[in-house]
Amino acid sequence: MPTIGCLKNEKPMINKKTQIVLFVLVALAQLYVPAKMIWDQEDVLKNGSEYKFKTDPVDPNDPFRGKYITLSFDNNTFEVKNKMDWQRGDEIYVSITNGSDGFAKIASISKEKPENNQDYVKAKVGFAIGKGSKISIDYPFDTYYMEESKAYDAELTYQRSQLDSTQITFALVHIKNGKAVLKNVLIDGVPIREIVKKEHLKNESEK
Repeated sequence: MPTIGCLKNEKPMINKKTQIVLFVLVALAQLYVPAKMIWDQEDVLKNGSEYKFKTDPVDPNDPFRGKYITLSFDNNTFEVKNKMDWQRGDEIYVSITNGSDGFAKIASISKEKPENNQDYVKAKVGFAIGKGSKISIDYPFDTYYMEESKAYDAELTYQRSQLDSTQITFALVHIKNGKAVLKNVLIDGVPIREIVKKEHLKNESEK
């Protein structure tokens, strides 16, 4: 008879063990996803090709997006044969090369993954432009994260640089196998973090 009692308790024990195993698996999966994202970003930064994407002036009235600087790129349009074949939001492959000025430019765009060895980035179709055959391209690296206490100052600094035609602002982007990581935003070769830090210290000393 004691044996029967053990059998009665065995099922709940199995269920409890199953729940523990499932909990552990779910926890590991939740840790794996962000860990994989971080590893992929580090791999792109370490082994990817570096490009300078020149930025366009921004609208000073554009709402500031929290902890991010909003970037607009100078070279984000491309001429196509028939713009009706390209719908807003379509995922595309943008092949990138360096122009004679040292800044990144679009070599070609395709709906298929490039077979050659040219660097490319996965992006999305923006809008059809005017009556011609140009479309805009939405890059996946159009926001730059800043510490919250410095983000607004950084946005103002970035906007001022765009209004000053003598200053050259660009995003430093690393690209590998379609993935892109925004490493830095520089104004006349100086990282925007350093500029904001200096301005912040200057403002504090003047108080």
